[in-house]
Amino acid sequence: MRKSIIRGICKTVIIAFAVSFLLGGISFAENQDIADRVNINEAAVKELAKLPGIGKKKAEAIVAYRDEHGKFNSIDDLKKVDGIGKKTFEKIKDQLALGTDS
Repeated sequence: MRKSIIRGICKTVIIAFAVSFLLGGISFAENQDIADRVNINEAAVKELAKLPGIGKKKAEAIVAYRDEHGKFNSIDDLKKVDGIGKKTFEKIKDQLALGTDS
Protein backbone atom coordinates (compact mmCIF):
# COMPACT_ATOMS: atom_id res chain seq x y z
CA MET A 1 0.00 0.00 0.00
CA ARG A 2 2.76 2.42 0.95
CA LYS A 3 4.74 1.65 -2.26
CA SER A 4 1.70 2.42 -4.43
CA ILE A 5 1.29 5.81 -2.72
CA ILE A 6 4.98 6.61 -3.30
CA ARG A 7 4.70 5.50 -6.94
CA GLY A 8 1.65 7.72 -7.39
CA ILE A 9 3.49 10.69 -5.94
CA CYS A 10 6.53 10.01 -8.15
CA LYS A 11 4.36 9.77 -11.27
CA THR A 12 2.65 13.05 -10.36
CA VAL A 13 5.99 14.80 -9.83
CA ILE A 14 7.36 13.47 -13.13
CA ILE A 15 4.24 14.56 -15.02
CA ALA A 16 4.34 18.00 -13.38
CA PHE A 17 8.01 18.37 -14.30
CA ALA A 18 7.37 17.29 -17.89
CA VAL A 19 4.47 19.72 -18.29
CA SER A 20 6.46 22.63 -16.86
CA PHE A 21 9.39 21.76 -19.14
CA LEU A 22 7.13 21.72 -22.19
CA LEU A 23 5.47 24.99 -21.24
CA GLY A 24 8.86 26.58 -20.70
CA GLY A 25 9.83 25.49 -24.22
CA ILE A 26 6.70 27.04 -25.65
CA SER A 27 7.39 30.28 -23.81
CA PHE A 28 10.93 30.38 -25.23
CA ALA A 29 9.58 29.76 -28.73
CA GLU A 30 7.09 32.61 -28.35
CA ASN A 31 9.80 34.95 -27.10
CA GLN A 32 12.04 33.98 -30.00
CA ASP A 33 9.19 34.65 -32.44
CA ILE A 34 8.71 38.11 -30.96
CA ALA A 35 12.44 38.80 -31.18
CA ASP A 36 12.37 38.02 -34.91
CA ARG A 37 9.67 40.60 -35.64
CA VAL A 38 10.34 44.00 -37.19
CA ASN A 39 9.84 46.89 -34.78
CA ILE A 40 7.91 49.43 -36.84
CA ASN A 41 8.70 52.18 -34.32
CA GLU A 42 12.47 51.82 -34.68
CA ALA A 43 13.27 49.92 -37.89
CA ALA A 44 15.25 51.65 -40.60
CA VAL A 45 14.21 51.70 -44.25
CA LYS A 46 16.53 48.81 -45.07
CA GLU A 47 14.93 46.52 -42.48
CA LEU A 48 11.36 47.52 -43.34
CA ALA A 49 12.02 46.96 -47.05
CA LYS A 50 12.71 43.26 -46.35
CA LEU A 51 9.07 42.68 -45.38
CA PRO A 52 6.92 40.98 -48.07
CA GLY A 53 5.20 43.55 -50.27
CA ILE A 54 7.22 46.43 -48.81
CA GLY A 55 9.88 47.80 -51.05
CA LYS A 56 12.15 50.76 -50.57
CA LYS A 57 9.45 53.35 -51.41
CA LYS A 58 6.87 51.95 -48.96
CA ALA A 59 9.56 51.57 -46.30
CA GLU A 60 10.52 55.22 -46.82
CA ALA A 61 6.82 56.16 -46.52
CA ILE A 62 6.60 54.27 -43.21
CA VAL A 63 9.64 56.08 -41.80
CA ALA A 64 8.37 59.45 -43.08
CA TYR A 65 4.96 58.85 -41.49
CA ARG A 66 6.61 57.87 -38.20
CA ASP A 67 8.84 60.96 -38.29
CA GLU A 68 5.86 63.23 -38.94
CA HIS A 69 3.28 61.64 -36.59
CA GLY A 70 5.40 60.00 -33.91
CA LYS A 71 5.54 56.36 -32.90
CA PHE A 72 2.81 53.96 -33.93
CA ASN A 73 0.41 53.21 -31.05
CA SER A 74 -0.82 50.02 -32.68
CA ILE A 75 0.35 47.76 -35.46
CA ASP A 76 -2.96 48.55 -37.18
CA ASP A 77 -1.86 52.20 -37.42
CA LEU A 78 0.50 51.09 -40.19
CA LYS A 79 -2.55 51.09 -42.49
CA LYS A 80 -2.60 54.91 -42.18
CA VAL A 81 0.60 55.05 -44.25
CA ASP A 82 0.04 55.76 -47.95
CA GLY A 83 0.59 52.56 -49.94
CA ILE A 84 -0.14 50.17 -47.06
CA GLY A 85 -3.54 48.69 -47.74
CA LYS A 86 -5.43 45.76 -46.23
CA LYS A 87 -3.76 43.14 -48.42
CA THR A 88 -0.24 44.33 -47.70
CA PHE A 89 -1.00 44.67 -44.01
CA GLU A 90 -2.43 41.14 -43.80
CA LYS A 91 0.76 39.76 -45.40
CA ILE A 92 3.05 41.37 -42.85
CA LYS A 93 1.08 41.88 -39.62
CA ASP A 94 2.45 38.72 -37.96
CA GLN A 95 5.99 39.91 -38.62
CA LEU A 96 5.56 43.28 -36.91
CA ALA A 97 6.18 44.55 -33.39
CA LEU A 98 5.84 47.92 -31.70
CA GLY A 99 8.87 47.62 -29.45
CA THR A 100 9.12 47.74 -25.69
CA ASP A 101 8.93 51.47 -25.14
CA SER A 102 5.92 52.27 -27.28
